[in-house]
Amino acid sequence: MIIFILSLVLAIIWAAITGSATLHNLIFGFALSTLSLWVVRDQMSARGYWRRLGRILSLLLLFFKELALSAWKVAVLVVSPRMDLKPGIFAFPLTVDRDFEITLLANLITLTPGTLSVDVSEDRKTLFVHAIDCSDTDATVRDIAGGFERKIMEAFR
Repeated sequence: MIIFILSLVLAIIWAAITGSATLHNLIFGFALSTLSLWVVRDQMSARGYWRRLGRILSLLLLFFKELALSAWKVAVLVVSPRMDLKPGIFAFPLTVDRDFEITLLANLITLTPGTLSVDVSEDRKTLFVHAIDCSDTDATVRDIAGGFERKIMEAFR
């Protein structure tokens, strides 16, 4: 029953995204969502699925919070008459080890204003990050580790 309801919701989302609420498009969206849910059926136990979904939403909310805070900090830096910046590149020691998790972390860092993921070491244990202000790299490393990296591990492990 949950799969049917979820397929129906996903079909409605499909219709909204495609901009066509015709019967044929809704049926196609329902069939597509049912097929997609069937493919991931083993990973989607009822309890585990909702818990994971909640953790992914928590990661998404953290990203939007960090996006807003970083955008505000960069805007204040740009309009301040004296730009006392120390830009630089620092090494972030990775706790995540799967390619997907490293890529997600690097993208979240890059999408946050004021920071940019530059490279990953060949042993995949260090992520090099450029920051607009490297005056306190230890605090930045703690923020990333306690924020994005922790939420990624909670959501995908």
